[in-house]
Amino acid sequence: MPSDRPSVGKARGPLWSEPGSLLEHVPVAVFGLDDHDRVCFWGPGAEDLFGYQAAQVLSEPGARLFAGAPEDRPDACSYMAERGRAEGYWRGRLTARNRDGAVFGCGFRVFPVTGVAEHAVVMVLASRGDELDRVKTNLAFLDAIFETCPIGLVMLDEDLRYLHLNQALADIDGLPIGDHLGRRLTEIMIASDGGAFERMLRTIAADGKPVTGALVGMRTRGHPDRDRVLSVSFFPLTRAVGTLPGVGGLLVDVTEREQAIVEATATRERLALLDRASARIGTTLDVEVTAQELVDTAVPDFSDGAVVELVEWMDEHVAFDPALPVITRRIAFGSVLPSSLTGLMSEGEAVHYPPGSAIHRMLGTGRPISVPLDQEFLVRTVLDENRARMLADGDLVSLLIAPLIARGTVQGFAIFGRSAARPTFTEQDLGLAGELASRAALCLDNARLYSRERNIALTLQRALLPSSLVIGPYLHIAHRYLPGSHLTEVGGDWYDVVALPDHRVALLVGDVMGHGVSAAAAMGRLRITAKTLARHDQEPDELMTELDQCAHEAGIELATCLYMRYDPTTGRTRIASAGHPPPLVRHPDGRIELIDDVLGIPLGVGGAPFRTTEVDLPDGATLALYTDGLIEARGHDIKEGLDALSAELGRIPDSLEDAADRILTRLVPSSPADDTVLLLARVHRRQH
Repeated sequence: MPSDRPSVGKARGPLWSEPGSLLEHVPVAVFGLDDHDRVCFWGPGAEDLFGYQAAQVLSEPGARLFAGAPEDRPDACSYMAERGRAEGYWRGRLTARNRDGAVFGCGFRVFPVTGVAEHAVVMVLASRGDELDRVKTNLAFLDAIFETCPIGLVMLDEDLRYLHLNQALADIDGLPIGDHLGRRLTEIMIASDGGAFERMLRTIAADGKPVTGALVGMRTRGHPDRDRVLSVSFFPLTRAVGTLPGVGGLLVDVTEREQAIVEATATRERLALLDRASARIGTTLDVEVTAQELVDTAVPDFSDGAVVELVEWMDEHVAFDPALPVITRRIAFGSVLPSSLTGLMSEGEAVHYPPGSAIHRMLGTGRPISVPLDQEFLVRTVLDENRARMLADGDLVSLLIAPLIARGTVQGFAIFGRSAARPTFTEQDLGLAGELASRAALCLDNARLYSRERNIALTLQRALLPSSLVIGPYLHIAHRYLPGSHLTEVGGDWYDVVALPDHRVALLVGDVMGHGVSAAAAMGRLRITAKTLARHDQEPDELMTELDQCAHEAGIELATCLYMRYDPTTGRTRIASAGHPPPLVRHPDGRIELIDDVLGIPLGVGGAPFRTTEVDLPDGATLALYTDGLIEARGHDIKEGLDALSAELGRIPDSLEDAADRILTRLVPSSPADDTVLLLARVHRRQH
């Protein structure tokens, strides 16, 4: 029976992993109840979960295992057993109590069986609620990966029929996802290898040995006239209880890459250069860094100098018109020559190429071209006289211009230059430059798309977050939002303060799982809904219930929220939480209080009601509301983060603005992996 559970030892974040399948690490307790709801069977898992040995609990009332009674029943045990007998099978969540008196949420599955002398015995399977929630969270995370991953992903049963696949693989095959399900893989992917691909998959399913990075040539049912090369990695699926044997796989279309490699295999040096390019180009999702990586890969091994330029299209979907000038922006360059490529290297400056230039000729063919750096090139291609003169006086004698094309869109082009000390560019060099440009173009396109989505998400998030918060005589506020520096950067953290009648005020803070545009949009929807509900002056638990329904309707699978309503006349503060980190209170005497008795479950999970708790806040007390980015960090558990935050609150200055800056500086690393929200509120009583 595993003992390293989320409830034992160090606290864990919302997502954690361990060897084996998810369900294998959810301990299950088994016990039986007789006709009088007394314990008549007690398994080892029940002893582990509830803390009783068999001799201590057998023939005892099962009610001692529960902490409350639902639906006005005398006790939870009789209610559960009655439902199991009446329905034949019942599952639900109840509050359990172990031998030490600790209360915890628990999921139960109940069904009757026939015992000795035809007596009915109700068998009960129980698991901790936090264990079950952890599995749900992990599964939601895996679903998100499956839906958004740009690599083809597939699950096949033991007969190699499609069970599950993502849109990326459907796009490779040229068929909708629904047309795959239930069909054999060999009906969709047609390999001309005499069945070797299918035999490889069956061997993986039978022997359990994965295959990584195998190249397979094939055609697909959706594109029967197009040859493709796929890089495939397959592995056996787990055979945990209740699952079927099968095969999982990752598939990447490498057709263009493999064709270019074949063209560039004339010399060992060229292949070595391609290997270095694979390792060097695309290490980040930054456009300029990626462009410079291409330049650094090419110089000096392939050329004496290189330049990367991005085309400034008015509309990238409009076909290239050779009658119009081409406008570019230079973003990377490098050279080993004394005179270098000075005439081509004004970084960031817009460059105009007239119709009839070598750039137009290259864009018209969509393939690399080699041109001598002679007077004709200078007249037709270089408009600026100073730049033309510097090129004419320099050391370069030949140029190779390669388009940066990805997904049918011209991103720009790379210009490689050689001096008279090296051979002019050959046909093999054209192929090699095309491969380098192709790899860089895909990386540049990914970086461009990421930057576009990131900018959209940042703009959306900044528009949705409050630019200013309500300020009154009874509440002083300092608030901070700090975006993460992770590649996924923009997240779903949010906060708000809402003025209510009779000088009362509501404070909200929340966090939507995920990053990017979808998380920012979900955050905005929840924030606007929560603000609207708060203005209707609902009770905190009622507001959370409505917000949970909104999350279900919007398809938001996991989000947290904390709602506090402060009354300056009485000092009473009513609080409800949906799985959000608990607030901290700094009392005027410096004492720090953690309000953790109303944690609740996250929005979108469902299965348990929300409740409201109430605390009295003295005049001058300071509230700290925050998101998990403030207290969770790699290598540290949540308790350490809470202790650090409590320590900082204990010595905050009088100025809340200075206090907010100090807390973020002390607790948030220089490159945080997650967004962080901090809301400090100092409350004051209203004098009658």
